[in-house]
Amino acid sequence: MAEVTLRHVQKSFGPVTVIEDLDLDVEDHEFMVLVGPSGCGKSTALRMIAGLEEATGGTIEIGGRVVNDVPPKDRDIAMVFQSYALYPHMTVRENLEFGLKIRKTPATEMARLVGEAAAILGLGEYLDRKPKQLSGGQRQRVAVGRAIVRQPAVFLFDEPLSNLDAKLRVQMRAEISRLQKQLRTTTVYVTHDQVEAMTMGHRIAVMLKGKLQQVGTPLEVYERPANLFVAGFIGTPPMNFLPGVLAGLAGPGGDIATATVATGGLELRLPARLAAATRGQEGRRVVVGIRPENLREPGWGGGALGTLGGNALQPLTARVEFVEPLGYEVIVHGRVGDHLLIAKVDPHRAPATPATGSELTMALQTDAIHLFDAASEQRIAPGA
Repeated sequence: MAEVTLRHVQKSFGPVTVIEDLDLDVEDHEFMVLVGPSGCGKSTALRMIAGLEEATGGTIEIGGRVVNDVPPKDRDIAMVFQSYALYPHMTVRENLEFGLKIRKTPATEMARLVGEAAAILGLGEYLDRKPKQLSGGQRQRVAVGRAIVRQPAVFLFDEPLSNLDAKLRVQMRAEISRLQKQLRTTTVYVTHDQVEAMTMGHRIAVMLKGKLQQVGTPLEVYERPANLFVAGFIGTPPMNFLPGVLAGLAGPGGDIATATVATGGLELRLPARLAAATRGQEGRRVVVGIRPENLREPGWGGGALGTLGGNALQPLTARVEFVEPLGYEVIVHGRVGDHLLIAKVDPHRAPATPATGSELTMALQTDAIHLFDAASEQRIAPGA
């Protein structure tokens, strides 16, 4: 068993607190991704698990054993760094063997482990080359291979794909995910790239300023973000935010409420679940969140204005300011009153690509609205 457990973990550098009070459970065989902007503490948390940084407070357990005072070499972990950290004067084979030689692994066993890792990662033909003779992707595979041969209880990855170009990043994302499924090794992976987090992790842990904001499956975090930061950080393009004030909470039959957006006087209908959750709270300052894919042109996909796939629609007229054609979709930046909204457009369903300066009637899927308290920035959910 190789669970990783952090309890009330803290880290300070002198008077500067980097991590305040981190609680996190990584299950056996799980692929956990720590994600957040630069400086949020995710790499520091990883380095404390590895033993490269000493925790100021709290406990760190690996496989049920407290490892706060255990040296890195005795924690049964293997770490892959952003910079690859290969020995330039050694061949690929020698780089893969290095850790095994330190552990005095018998030659026959070492040859078997290196051969297996090379086969898994497609490095067989490169074993006699030195790192300078390899591409960035090949070097990263060697760094991963060096971790594999050790057969650790836990893999630790610290932004391993940051130095690769876009195409190689996609390829290596798939390779690392496939490898983890094959080996079933507990993995903690650090990245600032939310696409990596969403596509690779069984669960993701979103961090900001040394604090854990939310932990959940990629779909849970995407569909039910815990607060404004998570909502804006996860998703491409990011969620639209409109500040507003709750009003008209006693709608027809009690099933509809409206949030009057303070700037521009725009009124957005809230679905029944949010109407019920905010009943009796007229005047409460809120922030309405709308994902770009929930803004459509009326009638797209065969739906008429009023409903689409069972969701109620509300028309919004936007003046197009900027258009980003991406082939498989078009990103439209449009101004609605004083608010700039971003919408995703399917070019195969649209009658024509919107032109800059034109007016475009968008249909908001009101049931997909997210609502946050303006003061606490926390999600407002039914029952909250």
